[in-house]
Amino acid sequence: MVISEYHSTVIMPKMEKPYPSILDFLTGRFPGIGRDIWEARICSGKILTENREPLLLTTPYTPLKRLYYFREVARESIIPFTEKIIFCNEDLLVACKPHFLPVTPAGPYVNECLLHRLKKRTGNRNLSPIHRIDRETAGLVLFSMNPETRGHYQELFMKGKVKKTYDAVTVYPCDQEKKSWTVENRIIKGDPWFRMKTVPGKPNAVSKITLVRSNKNRAFFQLCPVTGKKHQLRLHLSSLGFPILNDRYYPVLLPEKTGIFSAPLQLLARKIRFRDPVSLKQMTYESQRRLLL
Repeated sequence: MVISEYHSTVIMPKMEKPYPSILDFLTGRFPGIGRDIWEARICSGKILTENREPLLLTTPYTPLKRLYYFREVARESIIPFTEKIIFCNEDLLVACKPHFLPVTPAGPYVNECLLHRLKKRTGNRNLSPIHRIDRETAGLVLFSMNPETRGHYQELFMKGKVKKTYDAVTVYPCDQEKKSWTVENRIIKGDPWFRMKTVPGKPNAVSKITLVRSNKNRAFFQLCPVTGKKHQLRLHLSSLGFPILNDRYYPVLLPEKTGIFSAPLQLLARKIRFRDPVSLKQMTYESQRRLLL
């Protein structure tokens, strides 16, 4: 059994009465974990209340209160690729993560994630991601080193004051006269739950997409997301008829090949620019990773 060294947090959302039991809530919130497992974790004191007291099966559901738990999996695969720290001071850490490595614990990964690796390297248990990118995507991720200044960096993303540049290599079925696109649509959770889909309605996802060059049936694109919806760039390129190379989610869901690292998603979060809210300097950070057409 592999157990995380750090707790994860779930907030009980606001909802209409009658409230569910704690066990019903956790089972519904995390469908991948069986009800009997949650019951065993609660009975063994592995779930904590906001006051850091052991949760009981009889503890009432309380909207907007936090629960703390430690992720655990029976086995955990090793991700055989290394992250790189691009920048670090007392407030901010900028890291470049490899393909396949999740930013935080997720699914079958507990300690094989960027957050755990960086906490071990820096010795900073307060380290916290300011934003995230997909496990399949490589590139830059920002972390807060200091809880006192964390909100200033989070606000940059909330207010859209961060300019991000991605690279992608895609399938390219034919020559195109058009070289640039602005894609605007509405993205919501799809089915299964880990995929997203576009629906009619007010746009909540905007991407600026530029064709840089092409070679036979492959093309290299530069992407500038204006918004930050999950899987936004993957969906937008796929909708244009240019699915990202090795994307097993879009346009068609393909089975996962566990433990095989020979075909990484050809998407890279290459550059990030913003005015640092602490130093007040205009900063640009860039990954040295590159995709090959």
